[in-house]
Amino acid sequence: MQKPFDLSKFRTGITKSISGISAGFHDPQDWISTGNYTLNYLISSDFNKGIPLGKVSVFAGESGSGKSFICSGNIVKNAQDMGCQVVLFDSENALDEDWLQALDVDTSPEKLLKISVSMIDDVAKAISEFVKDYKAHYSDLPYEEMPKLAFVVDSLGMLLTPTDVAQFEKGDMKGDMGRKPKALTALVRNTVNQIAPFPIALIATNHTYASQDMFDPDDKISGGQGFIYASSIVVAMRKLKLKEDLDGNKVSTVQGIRAACKVVKSRYAKPFEGVQIKIPYETGMDPYSGLLEMLETRGIVDKVGNKLSYVSPVTGEEIKEFRKGWSGDKLQIIIDEWSQNPKATGVEQDLDVGDVDPDEFDNIEELMDES
Repeated sequence: MQKPFDLSKFRTGITKSISGISAGFHDPQDWISTGNYTLNYLISSDFNKGIPLGKVSVFAGESGSGKSFICSGNIVKNAQDMGCQVVLFDSENALDEDWLQALDVDTSPEKLLKISVSMIDDVAKAISEFVKDYKAHYSDLPYEEMPKLAFVVDSLGMLLTPTDVAQFEKGDMKGDMGRKPKALTALVRNTVNQIAPFPIALIATNHTYASQDMFDPDDKISGGQGFIYASSIVVAMRKLKLKEDLDGNKVSTVQGIRAACKVVKSRYAKPFEGVQIKIPYETGMDPYSGLLEMLETRGIVDKVGNKLSYVSPVTGEEIKEFRKGWSGDKLQIIIDEWSQNPKATGVEQDLDVGDVDPDEFDNIEELMDES
């Protein structure tokens, strides 16, 4: 009988001899919560997960749609809570320390390194140097012993190319001749390959711009499509006005924003599901925001008279409250039952999530005008 080829020996040899190559599967083992249970589920099929380490995730939307709130605020804070150090690239010069601290971000130097950047090349060089040093010190350790690290870029849309800078210095603004999309694509593709085997994540925000094509009027994500193809997760966002007080009563004045989030690309959940997350100016985002609407749409919570009722398929107990009486502790009961025993509750992975009309986002680039 012919002797089989020793794949394990070949694997060891090829990974040592060729730079930039790794063997085996790299399924995510660590996840960073977005700060919202429903959005977590839409991205990862798990209420308590969210953004995976070892992958690239992009949040794209118009100005004021909540991108920085989620990425530079919630995700950074939750990354720190799980022992993950954060390198925050600020290309907009808008992430003030007081604002970050108000979102419970630890801005101490040992927990957060904030770097102000203006050029794509600088971000690429910094990430490359970080990962090179990381590999030199930790690549031989078991995955569980490797330190966790998250790169957050806020935002890709404001980054410049060397051509942009040179033209500005000369006072001759002719555009970068298409170099920026290529540079962004190279940044993301190289980062994907470098971080895949390690507990390192890249989370980036990006802008959208109005289309100049009369035959294709949908808003576009800036920077082209290359970096979108290389990303594992893309969340499209748009800004809506929140006209409710803290008790849920309709008011005429704007009390905050409703961040309409649609997961247009995910490798871990059913794509094109959405949720509207309420972010009041006074209190900030409730992590349960949008969850009750999802439960009602799915039929997990039923309307009985003027109340909403949930009957536990596990214990048989009923929770029956007016809509405003559904506080976080009651919703947490449902989350726990789904998470611990999804078969008993009859909850499948492809949950139908309401509160965002599917027609609002027709494709990966479309972000609608403010309603």
